[in-house]
Amino acid sequence: MRLFVGLGNPGAKYQGNRHNIGFMAVDDIARRHGFGPWRRRFQGETSEGTIGGERVILLKPTTYMNDSGLSVGEAAKFFKIEVGNITVFHDEIELPPAKLRVKMGGGIAGHNGLRSISAHVGNEYRRVRLGVGHPGVKDLVHSHVLNDFAKSEMPWVIALNEAVAENAALLLEGKDSAFQNKVHLAMDAKGFTRNARIGRIQDR
Repeated sequence: MRLFVGLGNPGAKYQGNRHNIGFMAVDDIARRHGFGPWRRRFQGETSEGTIGGERVILLKPTTYMNDSGLSVGEAAKFFKIEVGNITVFHDEIELPPAKLRVKMGGGIAGHNGLRSISAHVGNEYRRVRLGVGHPGVKDLVHSHVLNDFAKSEMPWVIALNEAVAENAALLLEGKDSAFQNKVHLAMDAKGFTRNARIGRIQDR
């Protein structure tokens, strides 16, 4: 059994925020693979289903980002899921929009959701880092991630999450490099990653 965690903040006011792209990713996984209805438990919302014959629990913590580890810890303990079988989908300002990277363990790069998860379950879980771009100035980072994606950004946001959902089985097989390549090829085919300037899109 695997645990896929999407990070974000609960409530309609945060729904379109860059910080909530993790929620968006697991929502697309649920739709693409025909998962069951979302249920409120473990200080979050869960949906269950299978991908490539493997049982997967999707989790969206509703504790707010800074306390995501409370929810992840409860779910992992209940289902007896080891930290290495947890995958966390989260926003990453150090990657340009429409790009992603996968890594096992490592640093948290100042991400409060990851900090909380590491404090509750350990650090050796898989991270799917979904690029949302950097505003270019450190002081603007907080408002950048807590603002909605611009309307002009939504085509690549939708395409990225669809590609993540389409290729999620590769994560379960431990084929992280293949997953990255498949997603980037899908994005390239739609013309979303050819222009490096996309990483500097400003709020508007």
